[in-house]
Amino acid sequence: MALVNRRVTYKLYPDAKQHAALEHVCDLHRGLWNAALEERIDAYRKTGASVNFSDQCKSLTQIRRECPEYLVVNAQSAQVTLKRLDKAFTAFFRRVKDGDEEPGFPRFKSKNRFPGFGFKTHGDGFKFIPGDNWKHGRLRLSGIGTMQARGEARTPGRIVCADVMRKVDGWFLSLVVECEPHREQTGQRECGLDWGVETFATMAYGLDDFVEFPNDRLLNQEADAIKEAQRELSKALRGKRSKRAAKARKVLARRHCKVANRRKNMLHQRTAELVREHSLIVTERLTIKNMTATAKGTVEKPGKCVKQKAGLNRAILDTAPGGFNSMLLTKAAEAASCEIVVLETRKHKPSQTDPVDGTVRKKTLKERTHTLPDGRVIGRDQAAALSMLAAGLRLKCREPAWIISETPARAA
Repeated sequence: MALVNRRVTYKLYPDAKQHAALEHVCDLHRGLWNAALEERIDAYRKTGASVNFSDQCKSLTQIRRECPEYLVVNAQSAQVTLKRLDKAFTAFFRRVKDGDEEPGFPRFKSKNRFPGFGFKTHGDGFKFIPGDNWKHGRLRLSGIGTMQARGEARTPGRIVCADVMRKVDGWFLSLVVECEPHREQTGQRECGLDWGVETFATMAYGLDDFVEFPNDRLLNQEADAIKEAQRELSKALRGKRSKRAAKARKVLARRHCKVANRRKNMLHQRTAELVREHSLIVTERLTIKNMTATAKGTVEKPGKCVKQKAGLNRAILDTAPGGFNSMLLTKAAEAASCEIVVLETRKHKPSQTDPVDGTVRKKTLKERTHTLPDGRVIGRDQAAALSMLAAGLRLKCREPAWIISETPARAA
């Protein structure tokens, strides 16, 4: 595989003095973001002119001269913050051009909404010294000092750039490493894969060979604890903002962080297992935005089953289908002989197509079974996965063994 960029995350362990310095530098970056955003807004309102990234980079020298506190901020690191703002505006104008109802104008950042700061070049403002086989290491930050970092890189390489991020459970270093990743494979099976909510993933290998990954419903497991933390935060915010409110907010954030970490770990394990054991995986393209659209409707035409659709949307997002597909494609690219075929759902209609004779029949979401031409009954997800496998094999100019030789759909 050619050289590619991969992210490696290490947890940082600063002492009390370094922790305060990290907070101070992060706050300076946040102030720079807000000032740059205000400059762009004021320039457009007063003169109709647009301030771009290069214009604001030229102002950094003057800022560092007039505001001595910014001398502790690495100059290239400050440019990274300005570049992020520029990317936010670029994305905003793209969404406006596409006609999105809520294009999302870049916002001013409070302390809780500013994640951290970055560096452009290894050795300029930061230096990471990895341990043996890139397990753990030490990070030196300009003006802050050297601190321990714990973690492990799966594939070592050349450090390109880095981000220092503040999360609810501490400070983290996210390195971008140029490397040549490789994954070992122990199997050469071919399957059709159907993602779902009732069952997280259903794999079909043949007419009588199915494997299912259960849906752990991680959000439901922590739902009671999250609701309790939300009630505590609501009580604390009724009066003046206090240490009690800050503590309650941190407890709630930790609950959500726990769910996110468990979900990410599950996705990595599932996708790694799939890539390790298969040479061909056929799945469908998922349009998450359409799948999780609200059912509220309008004032003139209010929607139906709004609460039920909201619950379904929550269950869909809990499985992170977008992240699942992204990890699957990335890991397959790292493997020597694992190919992912992504079918267009509207063209192939796997959930409505019989996997044996190819006939298409529209089904409602309530229909959770499928009857084969010979009378056998299999699950809806199993039939969809088998249909995808059949379509994928045909794209490879191979006829599935279980297909009826002359089908009405193909004859037509």
